[in-house]
Amino acid sequence: MDWNKKIMEAADGLQEEMTACRRDLHRYPEPGWTEFRTAAKAAAFLTSLGYTVKTGADVVKQDCMMGVPSPEQLEAEQQRAIREGADPQWVHRMDGGRTGLVAEWKFREDGPVVAVRFDMDCNEVTETDDPAHKPNQESFASHHPGAMHACGHDGHTTVGLALARVLASLQEELRGTVRLIFQPAEEGVHGAHAMVESGIVDDVDYLLGAHFGFKMRRTGSVACNVTGFLATSKYDARFFGVPAHAGAAPEQGKNALLAAACAALNLHAIARHSGGASRINVGRLEAGSGRNVIGDKALLCLETRGATSEINRYMEAEALRILKAAALMYDVRLEVEKTGGAAGGSNSEELAAFLEQEARATGLFDEVVGACDFGASEDFSYFMERVQSHGGQAAYMMIGANLAAGHHDSRFDFDERAMGYSLKLLACSVCRLLREG
Repeated sequence: MDWNKKIMEAADGLQEEMTACRRDLHRYPEPGWTEFRTAAKAAAFLTSLGYTVKTGADVVKQDCMMGVPSPEQLEAEQQRAIREGADPQWVHRMDGGRTGLVAEWKFREDGPVVAVRFDMDCNEVTETDDPAHKPNQESFASHHPGAMHACGHDGHTTVGLALARVLASLQEELRGTVRLIFQPAEEGVHGAHAMVESGIVDDVDYLLGAHFGFKMRRTGSVACNVTGFLATSKYDARFFGVPAHAGAAPEQGKNALLAAACAALNLHAIARHSGGASRINVGRLEAGSGRNVIGDKALLCLETRGATSEINRYMEAEALRILKAAALMYDVRLEVEKTGGAAGGSNSEELAAFLEQEARATGLFDEVVGACDFGASEDFSYFMERVQSHGGQAAYMMIGANLAAGHHDSRFDFDERAMGYSLKLLACSVCRLLREG
């Protein structure tokens, strides 16, 4: 049997369906931990195909969730998802923002466990109202102010659902287990850790992930060996002081504003690590309440990064030490919340070489890139690190796509043909892994 030909034909027949699905998801974007409509619709579709579907507490460990919206916001988002067509039964299984989804198919014969991860969340960006913007021209722009699929996750989710259909159609000829992971809260690297800690990839032999664009900004190109994921940690630090009149009684105040400013300056003075790249950034600082009032509150938002998880842990420990020292210096109270994080790492070389071989064998791509430095953070790396630590292999690809603007830009849009390229490569690779290991 010509497996590739059969898969190509099945995928070609899904292009119109994928376009419609992607545009539906684009109209109704949902930020991290609020992907109730997206996940509920995916769950209903996957169940209809015959997959065993788990969500909620079965696949998301609550005490490992980071950056979760308030209960009031989660409730409002659940109600909106139901109004916009989500099945209430699925939505309520995701209470607390546990919108992660795992669909599994165990084929008749024993074999490897192959997992593929897809992210579902959107960005907190208001989509442009420019009439020339394709989603505006073709009436699929975001219906949710302040939320937009500006990174292609609507396309990633769509490819995951299409892959599920292709694999189901080939069930009689596959062996082992396929596990499709639909992850919430990738933006801000909030979501993977809570899914990983639920144990869903502990038995995985091969794990695949993919992203449209990024460094591959032309449809028909692909990078199969992504290296250099930077480990990262995200923190919100809140300083609480005592207000006082700046002229009449300054000695009665405790200055949270100055504590935060002191911390910001000294965070950027952390000695860099000799073992590899290390980063620190204070991206937001809000403080004080009035010109003549000793600043009694401050919010500082920061991130650390490292070429490895070990280097990032060094940066993280130094950052926390400085925050505590600044609060102590100004005698103010400090509250620190970790809002996100990702591990460091690189693709498994053997699996990356296999993917490159598959990409060339399909004949789809006019440019197949070998090693490509990622140089950023993506919480797929948590999945990657766990699978590799348990003896499995993991690899992440960048699927080329023509882009209307850069990722996270209000004008972002991607060439929808790229979904077909991604589906075909993933389907061919997953099928071969399942059949041959």
